[in-house]
Amino acid sequence: MTLPRRVCYLTGTRADFGLMVSTLHAIRRDPRFSLSLIVTGMHLSDAYGRTVREVEAEGFDIAARVPVDLSDATGAAMARGLGTTLVGAVDALERIKPDVLLLLGDRGEMLAGALAAIHLGVPIAHLHGGERSGTVDEPVRHAISKLAHLHLVATTQSRDRLIRLGEQGAQVHVTGAPGLDGLAALATESRQALCAEDGFDPTRPVALFVYHPVLHEAGSAGLEASLALSAAVAAGCQVLAMMPNADAGSQAVREALMRQQGSGRVVVKTHLPRPRFVSWMAVCDVMMGNSSSGIIEAATFGTPVINIGSRQNLRERNDNVADVVAEPLALQAAIESALRAGRRPCINRYGDGQAAHRIVESLASLERTDGLMAKSNAY
Repeated sequence: MTLPRRVCYLTGTRADFGLMVSTLHAIRRDPRFSLSLIVTGMHLSDAYGRTVREVEAEGFDIAARVPVDLSDATGAAMARGLGTTLVGAVDALERIKPDVLLLLGDRGEMLAGALAAIHLGVPIAHLHGGERSGTVDEPVRHAISKLAHLHLVATTQSRDRLIRLGEQGAQVHVTGAPGLDGLAALATESRQALCAEDGFDPTRPVALFVYHPVLHEAGSAGLEASLALSAAVAAGCQVLAMMPNADAGSQAVREALMRQQGSGRVVVKTHLPRPRFVSWMAVCDVMMGNSSSGIIEAATFGTPVINIGSRQNLRERNDNVADVVAEPLALQAAIESALRAGRRPCINRYGDGQAAHRIVESLASLERTDGLMAKSNAY
């Protein structure tokens, strides 16, 4: 009897877990696999909503928890946190002994997991590789790709880019973005109900604001967030604003949000369960900030997106996205244009909502060979 293939997924934020939850359930349901999770980063922090509770509520086997000190939001603290995660991931993987480690995206905890796995001889499957962003996220993403053995990418452009980077074409599979799976079905709450809960008038414009700092622009993050919020309020928007991630510059963004919250036009949330966040994305009049959810997911609902600054620079765009610099006149013009245009259908270039099946089959077909682990460039 063939034993189930042991898949381990490392998760560090509400964002990556929300994107992966449908795929993780698909893996767990498949008798060819057993699934466990390593939970780290913001999931284990009260300041960021202790979202490990959402992981627990989904019923997944949490095989290890790796706490990281997130009290100091600086580049140095991010680097030290990567080291802490690396040590914890080594200990966890030695104990779990998975057949494959599943990683998503470009965050430091994913890089730490990849470094741990490759030194322990654990094959790595990487999702959302091959994408560009033009900030520190891009080299981290590519570093994970160069450590990975199986690539599960969202678009054909990403596949082509990885092959040009020297990855073996046979190991690069276009699956689509896992965060699109079941996305529309999550948007179950009406605009009226959501607005009533947060004291908004449903007949007036609502902006969903998600802005994260960029490491090498941390010094300007608070000002940019403040300018964007002020522009939204000046345009007559009611704003539901999400707290940023734990990266360098986040404290200044948090302070900017809290100052605006006192105006009565801005409501700030530390965290929203994914169905509620997706419902807001589906019914808001405009989404603002620099989150990948605006680049990848919002197109499913045709929601106008104002992408601010450099964080998503060079990434493939859907037709609902408008890029803008963080300057008052540019922000004002972009908001007014988005509100005039309104929601419109568009094809989402990041997939068809069927990624989980393709990911599961790719994991099932992965063959552990000497050649798989002995990586070298194809050129």
